[in-house]
This record gives sequence, structure tokens and C-alpha cells, in this order.
Amino acid sequence: MGSKQEAKPHVVCVPIPAQGHINPMLKLAKILHSKGFLVTFVNTEFNHQRLLNARGSSALDGLPSFRFETIPDGMPPPENPDATQNVYSICKSTQETCLEPFKRLIAKLNGSFSPVTCIVSDLLMGFTLDAAKELDIPEFVFWTGGAGSLVCYDQYPNLVEKGFMPLKDPTYVTNGYLDTVVDCIPNMDGIRLRDIPPFIRTVNPGDEFMVEFTNSQVQKAKTASGIIFNSFHELENDILSTLASTFPPCYGVGPLHLLENKIDDKSLASIGSNLWKEEAECLTWLDSKPPSSVIYVNFGSIAVMTSQQLVEFSWGLANSNHPFLWIMRPGMVSGESTQLPPEFLKETSGRGMLVGWCPQEQVLNHQSIRGFLTHCGWNSTIESISSGVPMICWPFFSDQLTNCWLSCRKWGVAMEIENDVKRDEVEKLVIELMSNDKGKEMRKNAVDWKNKANEACTFPSGSSVVNLEKMIHQLQVGKY
Repeated sequence: MGSKQEAKPHVVCVPIPAQGHINPMLKLAKILHSKGFLVTFVNTEFNHQRLLNARGSSALDGLPSFRFETIPDGMPPPENPDATQNVYSICKSTQETCLEPFKRLIAKLNGSFSPVTCIVSDLLMGFTLDAAKELDIPEFVFWTGGAGSLVCYDQYPNLVEKGFMPLKDPTYVTNGYLDTVVDCIPNMDGIRLRDIPPFIRTVNPGDEFMVEFTNSQVQKAKTASGIIFNSFHELENDILSTLASTFPPCYGVGPLHLLENKIDDKSLASIGSNLWKEEAECLTWLDSKPPSSVIYVNFGSIAVMTSQQLVEFSWGLANSNHPFLWIMRPGMVSGESTQLPPEFLKETSGRGMLVGWCPQEQVLNHQSIRGFLTHCGWNSTIESISSGVPMICWPFFSDQLTNCWLSCRKWGVAMEIENDVKRDEVEKLVIELMSNDKGKEMRKNAVDWKNKANEACTFPSGSSVVNLEKMIHQLQVGKY
């Protein structure tokens, strides 16, 4: 190994093993590689195999300076190898089992590749901070959600202390109590209890563990050298400032996909992160549609709906009479196959396209797309905003509820759909989004945010470009 390679900083990147966390971490890793870092990207063994299955046996070969390694996740093999692992189980298992394998991996890299000079880990993989402290390696944590949701998680103990949560019994989910406005969350004026990540309600099995888990991970994050956000100054400046008062330095360096697209070296361009095989023929189908005519429907990698909710969405889309592209991944319907009514398929033949997975950034930037029906995960939210595409939001869990509230109330780019979805409401909102005045206003707002996102990622003075350079300097020197 040459002295030049030895002299380069070596970052180990560790996402939590879920699609929505792997995507932005890989983008960040590629950006760091383009700035002169050696990169080791660490997946769990299970997800590494899923990536190879979806993308081909040589898809993760990488370069000598960008390598992939694995650690076990401590979980038994799942019944369905194409379905997302249970969120509660994977959080518990990684916390309990991954520290020692991760330390062994660091030792292996130090001895056989290049000394590890820094770690960038998902904030929810707090065991890496234990390893970093023990091994005296600086670590930055990456919050892959929006900054607003981290403010809410940080306020969990305060909400309990004030008596807002947990819910006294399950009837409080439906009796109007969740419409209570919370006045103790900084820079989130008007936010309701229903807009806060819902684990703290503790009404579902596993919620109490998730409250304990997120509280501990958030507190651990305060010992990191810095926190990275896939966001930009103009979008969340007030919230980032709030976080900076109690957390280490906060760096908004997004939207990451815009910065990734500016990398001149294309040697890593073929390395992707989708755990399902992308069906790119949907882009050809979109080519056949008029500009601004199609609604894109994708509920992400984790959200699970009932068969009745699937039927309601189906007929709402059919009755809107607008063309649609609908992503229906394996495991999307609870305990059942994703079977659509034959009458729906007949009714929408030629007007709708159904695929298992797609290259979302390309879809959102396609000229035929006018709106996005989404679960409001942060990747989808930031990609939609930076593509100038307004949204209908059906948040499922976790930070999606907060992202939805911000998109609707603060940024003016979305409308919310009730959790107990009805076809008439779907039809009404799709027509509103695609054809009516409110949809036009949201589209104008989304285009404004798109322009600001592009400015943030413009060299040399865009806010995300400047923050990226500051962050890289701190990664290289290993302190702040």
C-alpha cells in the first residue's frame, strides 16, 4: 500500500439497515470520496446480500478507495427475504449485538487497508459512538430525517414531564386529544400531538422500547463531533439553530442527491443502494405522457397498509381520471399479497402503470410528473421539494408525521390525507393537486423551494457547499 493512500483520511460509513437510511448515507459517502477520503461502507450481511440480489453480483465491487464491508445484524433470517426487516427488532438487535463485530472490523481495516481516521454513522446506530470513544476515533452522526423530527425526539422527556404523553388509553388516538397544540417545542409553533413521531403514545407493541431507544440514541448523539443533515439552510435554518444550542455543530449539507450529481468523477456512478430491482421501463411509459399530467404514488420502503386501504387508494386514483405511476413493493400490504381489484385494473388500463420499484429521483424530475402521493419519508420529501413537485401526504409512522406537518403548514407544498383513507377523499385531493387552485399554489411554492435547493448546492457560496467544506475540515482534523 502506497504512502499516498496511507496519507488520505479514511472514513467508515455505517447506515442503519433500512432502505431510507442506506440511500442518503451512500450519497454522502460518494461525496466524501470525491473530496479525497478513502471510504469503507458498512452494510449488514443481510442487506449486503439484498443489494447483490437486486443489482447484480458485481454491483458492490467498488474501487480500491471505496470498499464495502459487512457486520452481522444479530437477527434470524426472515421468512420473506425481499421485505423490510421489523423496525423494532432491528433497532434492538443492532444495539445489543453489533458493537463487538464493529470493533473487529475497525481492527481489520487498520491492519489490512488503511487506519480509520473518522466514522460517520447513522444517529440511530449509537453503538458506533461507544466504539469510537473506546478506540479514540472522532465520529460524526448523520440524521437521515428532517431536522424538525429530531427536535421532536429531543423533546420526548419534556412531553412526558408535562403530562402530554404517553396516552392514558387507546381511545385518546381517536377522541380528538391528539389535536392538542404543543407549545413547548422550539420553532414548531402550532404543532399538534398528532404531528410528533408517535412512538411516545405507547399504544402499540414495541413503542415503549422505541421511546427508550430513541431517547438513548439522541443523548449519545450529543457526544459526537458533529451532526450531519440531508437538508439545507434555507429550508430549516430556524430548526437547525435550535438544535445547535443543545447538540454538537449541525451541518445542513443537502439535498445530497443534488451535490452527488455534481461529482465530476463518475467511477462510482453505477453503485446504487436500492434493495429492490428498479424497473426503469416506467421512465419510457412516462415519456409517452403529456407534461405535468401524471401523479406519482409511492409509500416508501417501510409503510404497510391493509387490503382495504389499498382498495380505497385504488378507486380514489381511478375516479380522479388522472394518469398515475404507482410503486407497489413486496410486503406493502399487511400479511397479504398486493392484489388489486380486477375491475380497477380494467378501469385504469393504459392510464395507470404499476411497478415494484423505480429510480425515484429520475421519476420526480420527469416532465410528465405533476404531483406525488407519498408516505412523507424524509428522502421522498426532500427529493420532491428539490424537484418542484407538490405532495399529498399519508404519513405512516416515525418522522413522517412531522415531515408532513412541516410540508403542509410551514413550507406550503403539501396536503394531508386522513390515516383512515377513503376513496372519495383520495379522488378529491388528487384532483385538487393536479388541476385546481390550491394545487397550483403548492406547485409554485415547490418550484420556489426547488430554486433555493439548487442555489444551496451551487459552488462556491451555496449554503450546503459552504457547510460541506466546514464539515469536511472537521472530519479531517478530528475535532471541533
